[in-house]
Amino acid sequence: MKALDVDYVLVICGAMTGYASDDINKFLWMVRIGGGVFPDIREDDYMSADGDYRVDKPGSETLFNSLMYKMCYYRFGEVQTEYSKPPGFDRVRGVEIGRKNFELEVLEEAYPPEPWMVRIYRVKKEDNRN
Repeated sequence: MKALDVDYVLVICGAMTGYASDDINKFLWMVRIGGGVFPDIREDDYMSADGDYRVDKPGSETLFNSLMYKMCYYRFGEVQTEYSKPPGFDRVRGVEIGRKNFELEVLEEAYPPEPWMVRIYRVKKEDNRN
């Protein structure tokens, strides 16, 4: 991201509010576009073993390790979205997210996530020591 001179990244995540036109729903288009330029990016890698695009436990490791998934769902596993639903329940997709406990390596939250729809992250400064 530093090579692109990026300081902040914004994502829209409707998992808490129920807003269905969020970035995680549009993510496959980003994968398809990227795959058109970089052939090693393959849409199938982001699908479950059954060939579905899923953010719950059957989802793919590639999706769970993607920056998009991590930006949308960072600390979301700590949130109770509905009574009688487990923490981390995505109201748009109607499932409990598949990966809850992870840390961000190159980003940090720059804006409080309430109401968890607009998520803004700051690119961490590189340590000047090796």
